[in-house]
Amino acid sequence: MRIFLAGATGVIGVRLVPLLVDAGHAVAGMMRSPGKAGLLVELGSEPVVCDVFEAEGLLEAVTAFRPSVVMHQLTDLPDDPARIDETAALNARVRREGTRNLLAAARAAGAPQFIAQSVAWQLSGDGGASIADHEGLVLASGGVVVRYGRFYGPGTYYERRLPEHPRVHVDDAARRTIAAVGSEPGILTIADSKR
Repeated sequence: MRIFLAGATGVIGVRLVPLLVDAGHAVAGMMRSPGKAGLLVELGSEPVVCDVFEAEGLLEAVTAFRPSVVMHQLTDLPDDPARIDETAALNARVRREGTRNLLAAARAAGAPQFIAQSVAWQLSGDGGASIADHEGLVLASGGVVVRYGRFYGPGTYYERRLPEHPRVHVDDAARRTIAAVGSEPGILTIADSKR
């Protein structure tokens, strides 16, 4: 399949690209700035520099690639987890406006499947409301919502300790996401089992 992966240089996106390529898919990896284009080429994807909030440019980029699947792995999270609350509005914007723009581009491109990242735990306030908005948009379009547990492992907020449940190792999360490609619409939860 031809897969347009938005958020290809994020903590899970960078793991998904080589897995998708190894599975025989052609991957366009979208990022905001050209700084990591070389990495995406090394991983076997076609780099696409585009901002999810620039709807016209996004539509052009997605339709030019002619994807079978549009995968939304975008977030706007700070490197320092202590700043999550102060930057929450940025991530909420990705979930609302970014999701609307990606869905519109996927429709314009005639992509049969849309897959979007979400979370497997409850958030309060506008964070929770933005998750509900995001998931509602994806499910109403016939897409797949992938609810991940809290990531742990290299490059995550939890590199040296385990977060509370629900949780999942980021490498395992990437491997298990491959099952969403070609799956039926609905919700897929990817988390460690409690032992």
